[in-house]
Amino acid sequence: MTEKVSTVILSHEGNLKELLTLYLQEYGGFDVLDGFAGNSEIYNTLSALPKSLVIADMQDESLMEFITEAADCPNCKILAVSENPTVDFIVKVMRAGAKEILTSPIIKTEFFDVLKRVTEQLNGEYQKVNKCRMMTVFSNKGGIGKTSIALNLALELAKTTKENVALIDLNFQLGDITTFMDLKPSFNISYMLKNPDKLNKDFLLNTLERYKNTSLYVLADPPYFKQADDISSKQVARLFEILRESFSYIVVDTDSSFDGKTITALDNSDLLFLVTCINLPALRNCQRCLDLFEKLGYEDEKVQILVNRYMENDEIKAEDAEKVLNKEIYWKIPNNYFTMMAAINKGVTVSEINASSNVAQSYKELAIHVSDSIHRRKLIKKYTSSSVENIDNILKG
Repeated sequence: MTEKVSTVILSHEGNLKELLTLYLQEYGGFDVLDGFAGNSEIYNTLSALPKSLVIADMQDESLMEFITEAADCPNCKILAVSENPTVDFIVKVMRAGAKEILTSPIIKTEFFDVLKRVTEQLNGEYQKVNKCRMMTVFSNKGGIGKTSIALNLALELAKTTKENVALIDLNFQLGDITTFMDLKPSFNISYMLKNPDKLNKDFLLNTLERYKNTSLYVLADPPYFKQADDISSKQVARLFEILRESFSYIVVDTDSSFDGKTITALDNSDLLFLVTCINLPALRNCQRCLDLFEKLGYEDEKVQILVNRYMENDEIKAEDAEKVLNKEIYWKIPNNYFTMMAAINKGVTVSEINASSNVAQSYKELAIHVSDSIHRRKLIKKYTSSSVENIDNILKG
């Protein structure tokens, strides 16, 4: 028998709470919890539950802070209810952690559709309509922080979406992901590629190294140079095909060379983060990469500039960099040397060192921006009359 989904309804409107409770009882599979002394007790309860649902009536704006906290609870889905959801509201509430939005008065059929999706997601039965999204973090200049970006982005994607995320270390000579995350995996990419017949979802989820109690799975680089030499670009391409069938997101960290394996990753990526810092040598290298990617036929939207260690008071401004590169900057990760070094030295992510730091918040917002862009667009078009142009402008904000 499937375990019921523990549900908390946050609303001061007695009629709404009663109606939602009746609908949940009619649908079945949900157990409404009540009688909490305050939000801290609710949070502690949610943190201990194997699967849960929070329905928040957003007439109470103070709930925005709480659902941001509740979104970090494992296997917790958040449904926001609003009488008239505006574009700004949809963007704000999704950034806070809500993945479903419902208008009131509640229409039973729409509510049941949401409950069906929530149940399938929590039971691991949900079949995504959208294909897996693969992202590669690249720079042809070493020491620029791309490994930190790859692992922190991957973890935030896992925490934000609650879906399975694969982090692949494709730096076969000097891979650092396992060191940065203090992992000692039993298997590596060389083993996977030598056993292609075994590769299916169950095998991958049981073999890849899971990072703590998250849905992030790490595939390490080979421990010996000889093993790396035996791996072909064709094998790497096949691995990506198999991973796409089992994971919602793939994040790839590459080395800084343009060898066949790196080009294979770049070719197969839906989104390519080209990492740079705002100084002349880094920008010059970035421009060379952009020129090469254009020759390789990559679409302009596929290649996005990600600035690492950004400081507002740099001598070279972000606007100057955009003029030099003739391309807008997609994202800026702020410079926070002490938090980043503490994370690296302790083998954890920046959110585990200081979740409220500017750099941890930036990674979280980047993950939300990347993961929600398609879903958020659908919700905005469903609940508002905004034009496509206005939607695009909002999603960039």
